Amino acid sequence: QVQLVESGGGLVQAGGSLRLSCAAAGRTFSTYLMGWFRQAPGKEREFVAAINWSGSRTYYADSVKGRFTISRDNAKIPVYLQMNNLAPEDTAVYYCAAKIGGGDYYDGDKYADWGQGTQVTVSS
Repeated sequence: QVQLVESGGGLVQAGGSLRLSCAAAGRTFSTYLMGWFRQAPGKEREFVAAINWSGSRTYYADSVKGRFTISRDNAKIPVYLQMNNLAPEDTAVYYCAAKIGGGDYYDGDKYADWGQGTQVTVSS
């Protein structure tokens, strides 16, 4: 099991940027597929972005494509989510998650380990 800790959330105005980080304690997750999900009040959790173990493949939700960038350095920790041109609809708690193996990157139920989340609030 991997303990994940997110950081970097906060309050930002529309059009601004934030960079989220996901660190891990315990067993390394260099071979894990890492994902970011978010959940807004009253809404279901949704997939945001994912990156494979080597960092060679990235995946994004249509709603964030071109604005958000997920990255990791040489299959190591931490994993980052650079968020640019933020909009009020991006307001949510953002969660980092780890998954063994590839595939089904968009399905949160396939991820075994989750962080506690970090709040991102975008004001208009």
